[in-house]
Formats: sequence, C-alpha cells, structure tokens
Amino acid sequence: MTLCEQLPPDQRPRERLLQHGANSLTNAELLALIFGTGTRGVNALELAQQLLVRYGGLRPLLSADSENLRAVVGLGNARICQLNAILTLAKRAMEEELKRDCSLKHPIQVKAYCANLLGHASIERCVALFLDNQHRLIAAKEISQGTLTETTIYPRELVKAALAHHAAAIILAHNHPSGLAKPSAADITLTHRLRQSLAVVDIAFLDHLIVAGHQVISISELGQM
Repeated sequence: MTLCEQLPPDQRPRERLLQHGANSLTNAELLALIFGTGTRGVNALELAQQLLVRYGGLRPLLSADSENLRAVVGLGNARICQLNAILTLAKRAMEEELKRDCSLKHPIQVKAYCANLLGHASIERCVALFLDNQHRLIAAKEISQGTLTETTIYPRELVKAALAHHAAAIILAHNHPSGLAKPSAADITLTHRLRQSLAVVDIAFLDHLIVAGHQVISISELGQM
C-alpha cells in the first residue's frame, strides 16, 4: 500500500504542501515527498523517519557519505543520489548568495555556509573561501583533508591556490570532528603562519573559522589573528 493509499487526503504531504506551503511539513514528510516511494514493508514516510532517527537529524543524514548510506536497507543508488543532490543544491544556493553580496557584511551568513559545508564531516577538512578585492566570494575550495583528528595545511599550497583564483583575500574554515568549539594552540600557530605567507604576496587573510557541529568560532573575533 502506498503512502497516498494509507493516509486521508488532508494528511498527505503533497496535498498539504500545495495547500499550506513547504514549511507546514516536517523534515520526514519533505524527504518522503522526494523519495516518492518506500521499500518493502515500509512506506516513504516511515523510511524517512527511520533515516532521521538513525542519523540523528537532517544535517548528518545529508552529510553522510555514499558508502555509509549504502549500508542502510532501503537506500539504493537512486535515493543516495537524491540525498546528495539536496545537499549540493543547498550548498550552491548559499554560495550564489555569497557571490552576489559582499560577504563580510554578513558574517553570520559566512558562518552558516561554513557550518553547512563542514559541520558534520567525520574527518577534519579545511575549506578556503577565495574573495575578490570587494570581499565577494570567487570560489570555495577544499584544500586539505585529514584523519579523524587532524589535517595538514601547507602555506605554499594555499598561496598557490589563492594566486590561481586571483584572490585578494581569504577566509579559511576547518572543522573539529571532536565537537570542541575552541581553536587549539596549533590552530593559532597555523593562522599566524598562513597570514605571514599570504602577506608576502599581498593577499589579506581575513579570518580562520573553527566549525564544531552547528557552532562556528572566529579566530579574528577572538582577537588572535
């Protein structure tokens, strides 16, 4: 029996969305709409609810890698592609907004973008936001990926990437998979090294953001740049 057959018309996600808008639906109902159908013995809404419970919410579900998702019964390649497409579209929408606006006028927006990129990564990753001379986003690129506890960022490679993008300024962001929302002594030391290296080629190092889940800490705001 399909979800539409199980639910009365006024409780069906599609009908409710058309009548009341997408914000009236739960995350599980929105996922069910995207999936369209469930799997053997489980309708689309039940499948969506099970996934949200298993991963602890929408963001960790969407951030899970394909190999992890393939281990879940009921998630074939089609549904994995759907989940990856949702996250990629959300990231691109935020990136478009950053490219249109002067990003430094909206630090909350920049933090939200970096949290979306890195907040639930299971290993430490580092992303550079390359900015033009008006501090608008040119590109966001992952420049390093590490183990469960650390990543390595080489000043020379960051300088090369900045020059390749014709960047006038950079904001760096990396995550702490441990969830500790505090820059380490190594983070501060690295920040100083990168700032000095970028200054040699006249590229401003505006901030280094530490992402720990939904929390984002600015080393610049801490006065430790």
